[in-house]
Amino acid sequence: MKIALIGYGKMGKEIERIALGRGHEIVSVIDKDNQADFDSEAFRSADVAIEFTAPSAAYGNCLKAFAAGVKVVSGSTGWMNEHGDEMKKRCREEGKTLFWASNFSIGVAIFSAVNKYLARIMDNFPGYDVSMSETHHVHKLDAPSGTAITLAEGILENLKRKTAWVKGTLTAPDGTVSGTDKCRPDELPVNSIREGEVPGIHTIRYESEADSIIITHDAKNRKGFALGAVMAAEYTATHEGFLGMDDLFKF
Repeated sequence: MKIALIGYGKMGKEIERIALGRGHEIVSVIDKDNQADFDSEAFRSADVAIEFTAPSAAYGNCLKAFAAGVKVVSGSTGWMNEHGDEMKKRCREEGKTLFWASNFSIGVAIFSAVNKYLARIMDNFPGYDVSMSETHHVHKLDAPSGTAITLAEGILENLKRKTAWVKGTLTAPDGTVSGTDKCRPDELPVNSIREGEVPGIHTIRYESEADSIIITHDAKNRKGFALGAVMAAEYTATHEGFLGMDDLFKF
């Protein structure tokens, strides 16, 4: 498979390493300094482009790839709330293909399935209240993380007493805390922490007067995310439309 990389930071380099190890070819690498390469024959020859950039750049990158006739796998978060409906419409009505996920980790995909199942169980036990926290490296721009939002939406789908998630506290790299985790009984607070070089930790807590039930996914490095992105590209090469992790993994 021929792959184009959009974004060549730490994640892009890890994706390149894994893609080459799985026998794929990197035909184009586009970063902020060579945007003209979207119009190159090398980029247009790609079966799939894998895009990991900033929220401010992801939308434009997808449009440029679509214009070149290239399918896209995007792991950029913080932009789909504004442009998600448009992307789905383009895939549905214009024949474009976008595989988007807030997190490509295989472990997170499993964790997400467990999260939904646990929420269905806990829907029968109103004595437990639920909250969530996520911790990421200091370079991450969006908070809560896209993964936390996806997990929160999974809870809302299965826990009838919660109708919305809300931003909770944000602990900055210098230790200062803003926001609040106080909310209405029907709201799910999502607290964020930014520290060090943490790849990603997501914790969901169910608390009662008697005990606590806690599930956590703790990423050790970027390898799991990169492998999942390459697997998504392999899937996208032979499928069309607006795709996600539920298409790739049928739990």
